[in-house]
Parts: sequence; C-alpha cells; structure tokens
Amino acid sequence: MYSSNLLGIFKNKEIEISDRIRIKRNGHSFEGILMPRSKEADIIVLKLDNGYNVGISSEGSEITLIKKGEKIKKEKETGGGSGNLSILGCGGTISSKVEYLTGAVYPTIDPKDFLLSFPELSQISTIKTRTPFSILSEDMNQEHWKIIAKETFNEINEGAKGIVLMHGTDTMHYTSAALSFMLQNLSVPVIMVGSQRSSDRPSSDNRINLINAAYCAMQDIGEVGVCMHAESSDTFCYLHRGTKVRKMHTSIRSAFKSINTKPIAIVDYSKKEFKPLIPFKKRSKEKTILDTKLNSNVALIQTYPGIKPEFIDSLRNYDGIVISATGLGHAPTNAFNDKYAKSILPNLKSLIDSEIPVVFAPQTIYGRLNFNVYSAGRLLKEIGVIGDGADWTCETAYVKLCFVLGHVKNPKKVEEMMMKNIAEEISEKISLEEEF
Repeated sequence: MYSSNLLGIFKNKEIEISDRIRIKRNGHSFEGILMPRSKEADIIVLKLDNGYNVGISSEGSEITLIKKGEKIKKEKETGGGSGNLSILGCGGTISSKVEYLTGAVYPTIDPKDFLLSFPELSQISTIKTRTPFSILSEDMNQEHWKIIAKETFNEINEGAKGIVLMHGTDTMHYTSAALSFMLQNLSVPVIMVGSQRSSDRPSSDNRINLINAAYCAMQDIGEVGVCMHAESSDTFCYLHRGTKVRKMHTSIRSAFKSINTKPIAIVDYSKKEFKPLIPFKKRSKEKTILDTKLNSNVALIQTYPGIKPEFIDSLRNYDGIVISATGLGHAPTNAFNDKYAKSILPNLKSLIDSEIPVVFAPQTIYGRLNFNVYSAGRLLKEIGVIGDGADWTCETAYVKLCFVLGHVKNPKKVEEMMMKNIAEEISEKISLEEEF
C-alpha cells in the first residue's frame, strides 16, 4: 500500500494501479507500469519495459499519467459461480517481491495482485484468491501440510472447479506428495506452482508457471500436480505427478523433474495446448476425501561411508526412519567381515525389533530398489527393512511413512501399507528412457 500522501497525489492525477506513468527525479526519467505495494511507504514501484521493478522515492518527483491501464472487473477478482478457480497463496518466491526500503525479499504478494499483472488469468476462469499463510517453504512442516489440505478441501466443497496452490519451490515436492496422500478421490485438479526467480527479475518464471498452472486446473484431472518450467527458455511447462516430482537444481527455472516416469503433460496456455504424456486419473465423480492423519515423528537420513553404528542407535526416539540408501538399497553390513568396516546391521535390527519401521529409498534418485542382488541387500531384507522393489523418491517415502504411521502402528500393517501403491508413488515399470 502507498502512503496517504502518495495516494492523494495519485487521486488528484487520476492515477491507479496498473496505469502507465512517468516519473522525473534528479534529472532522470523513468516510465513504466505502477505496481501495488505490500507495505505503506513513500516509495513508488514501477515495472519498467525491460521487466525489472524499480523503487523511486516520491520526494521531489514529478509524476505524470501516460496511459490508463486495463482494469479487471471486480467479479474476476473475487471469483464465484460455475467454473471458478481458487488460487491460494502459501508463500515462497512466487509470492515474493523486493521491499525497496530494505532490499530484502518478502513473501507478501497477495494472489489477487497477479490478476493485475497477468490478465490472462481472468481469461481462463472466474477467480477467487485467498492467502491461508505466507512463509518460505523451508519453514513448513506437517502442520502446514494439514492446513493446506484442509483449505483445499474447503474450496472444493464450496464449489471450486480447480485449485492452484502458490508455494515455495524448496520443499514443494514434499507438500505435493503429502497432499497426494491426504486428498483422495479428487473431484478437481490440485495444481501446485512456484517460481525460481522473484517477480522483480526479467527472467522471473512466475508468469508462465502461474498461467499454465491455472490452465491445468481447468482440465479433467483428478490428481495433485506440480506445474513448472519445462526448459530454460520461456516456452512451455510440464505438469508433474505430485508423488513423482523432485527439485533437481538449486536455481535454474527447469529445476523440477519427474522421477522414474514422464510428466503427466506438456502445458502451453499460449497455444491452448494440454498434451498428455502418460495416463492419469480423471476428475472423480464421487466426494473428495480429506485424511490429515500424519505422524511427524519420522526421521529422514542418508547413509554414507563411515556412518557410525551409535548414530543409528540415537534414532530410537523416532517412530519411523527413512534411509536414503546407496545403490540398489544398501547400507554398511560388513557382509565379508572386513576388519575396518563397521556394520550398522545390528543397530537397524534393534530398531526394527523395537517396532520402529525402517524404510529405504534410492540415494541415486533414479531407479528401483532391489534387495536380492547383493549380500548387503539380502541381509537388510532379512531383518525387515521395507522398500524392496520400490522406486519412490526419498522425499515421497518420508512423507508416506508420516502418513502410514498416522494410521497404523503394527509392523506388518505398516509394511503392507507402505508397499501398497496409494498415489502412484510406486511405478509398475521404468523404461531406460524414463530413468534419465
């Protein structure tokens, strides 16, 4: 929001958000689109023609209206009616912008602000926007997953025909997996979207990702998906399955990849293209089921050369353990009694004998676990390690164990439920083409 002083100036000059204006100050001239602000100040935010946002002090500035901007009708902002799309903001870079008083980035943009910047959204559907909370995704935990699931469920019950969830990219694949288990029998698409680069950068991916996510949310899909850039250029997006997607790069825009499967579809709203690549669930005609029973007392660790047996013993206070294992599903067992090797097999067996389930997932990311090839795998299978034959990601295995332990405690029931394919988290077959 702007200060009362600036709002008065804008009113006198008949200037509104999204209008094109010129600002002259200290011998310099700036021209661009007037953008909304998240905090009250005397700093004017303009989107320049090069795509960057710039903050300019109003003190001593000459402000001129150049052209009125296109206005979005009020009903497009609030949504409602048939075919309505709900966009929920949960924070992250996609809903962040630079605060020009400090230079810091804050996750404070309200979803409705995007309607001013990206009018294509209102061409896809009537839109309702809301912000359940706004935090960076690295701060999320199981309680936030539950809130998102409940808020999504409420929107579905209120008549939404599609849901878009704006979310930080760092842990978006954890949340997408959690929602895939907690929202069952989906009658509408639930599409998660983020951006790798903030909105003030000309290379920001927020526009293409968000518009294509909204387009996905109007398709005949009954799954949780993640819609993100497919390649480095601004061409199209992939829609990934919520349990089979992973962030694979720290910063590039095409960071998200489908693991051990192809993406659900190629998405390009500019061409009105939704091109399926694999079979997917269609919108259910039955009522969506909300199930938020999660056990948060689960650990996710990685095995490594030299891991100490006493470290495994220290995990006894957890209700379940997921281990990112090497190769086909291995951890130090000292199968051939090497004098330098240290086995963690007795320590894992002690946990399992204490009814603390131990689940393995591939540290290699791609490929399927197979405990039957090497001695280490066979020894681990004998003591009751879970995961043989699974190709889930470490993150999805962790989320699934949280979900399973929220429902059952009996070790046999835990294993049965873990190895049951609930949300397409275990692929029936992996082709060499799909592995990489």
